[in-house]
Amino acid sequence: MPRTVYVLALASAFCSACATIFIRQGLRGRGPYTGFWINLVVGTVGLWAAVLLTGGFGRLSATGIAFFVLAGLIGTVAGRLLRFVSIEKVGASTAAALINLHPLFATGVAILLLGERVTAPILAGTVVIVLGTILLSIGGRRGGIRPWQITLPLLSAACFGVVAVLRKLGLAETGAVLGSAINVSTALVAFTAFLLASGDWEAMACRGRSLVYFVAAGAAENGAVFMNVVALSLGTVSVVAPLYGTAPIFVLFLSFFFLRGVETLSGRLVLGTLLIVLGVYLITALSER
Repeated sequence: MPRTVYVLALASAFCSACATIFIRQGLRGRGPYTGFWINLVVGTVGLWAAVLLTGGFGRLSATGIAFFVLAGLIGTVAGRLLRFVSIEKVGASTAAALINLHPLFATGVAILLLGERVTAPILAGTVVIVLGTILLSIGGRRGGIRPWQITLPLLSAACFGVVAVLRKLGLAETGAVLGSAINVSTALVAFTAFLLASGDWEAMACRGRSLVYFVAAGAAENGAVFMNVVALSLGTVSVVAPLYGTAPIFVLFLSFFFLRGVETLSGRLVLGTLLIVLGVYLITALSER
């Protein structure tokens, strides 16, 4: 396997972590709706530019479009919006660790709907993840986080887990770049319609540092997704997924330097994050062997 796969997978994890830090900084001046809308605008512009640069529409089918439209509503509108709210409510590090549980939810969906079997690594990874989640929950309560707020990143992870299956089905009919563009465009149209219908037009206005941070977050996040797709095209899921799953560790590292005075890193938070990353590794890497 080319070394490029490892570099791309780790680079995508680092960019995802940078996006989390940028979002947290942007939320100091504006709300999650504003940050999310700007994120969608940046993603839509970037992905349609990528479609044009990579040769146009290519393969296109009604079935593929339907799967990516549904993925846009479940994964991007619900999952990504919950991610923004989670970062605001429970902090960047805790949110990143819990949202990283999406492979567990994806595996559960695959077992239930696709008939995949439960293996020893899946069981071991699940136990380790539960322990890590308990540590984060206990640490969160002591840090002033209410128990119900922990459900926000868990719901985000569930949405990302379900959407992984939808995108896998969509990729059988439509190319990855075009499908991703349809995915994020659907989310932008749906969320813009929601803001207009609710009368919250101010959410689409932003300036100053928050605008810079949200644009940077959009570029970093969509760059991470693109590099992850390229890595998957060159290597196996069992290699790329665990490396991409190290993003919460990068978040911990970056938080120490860039979120001082905004968030506090406790021993429980660090240990819980490491356990969740280990559990995701067991599920995504060892279960393929």
